[in-house]
Amino acid sequence: MASREKKKAENRKQARADGPAQAQSRGLRMSARKARVLANLVRGRSVDEALTMLAFQPRRAAVPLRKAIDSAVANADQRGLDLDNLVISNVQIDKGPIMRRFMPRAHGRAYRIRKQTSHITVQLTASVD
Repeated sequence: MASREKKKAENRKQARADGPAQAQSRGLRMSARKARVLANLVRGRSVDEALTMLAFQPRRAAVPLRKAIDSAVANADQRGLDLDNLVISNVQIDKGPIMRRFMPRAHGRAYRIRKQTSHITVQLTASVD
């Protein structure tokens, strides 16, 4: 039984090594809807072009997205991929858990404040030029 699970773990590890270089950033304190605007902007572009575009974006989501791309580039470097030909193949922004807070209002009421969080996943592949 233990040898079968060990073999499964080795297969998963091999599948990760063969797949694209990726990085995740979880629990960001911003809504996924606002971050997806920038994700759609950089998806399919080269890493250098995407980082340049994000450097000049006034949106707050640009900073964590740049950090996730930099982390994915470092992971690609660890795998021995050619850093000059990296392309952002997939950027996925998912909703995270919602923190609920309450704001006191008139007549003893309480309004709910929803503090959204999100998760960023960036996948890089070598372009075929």
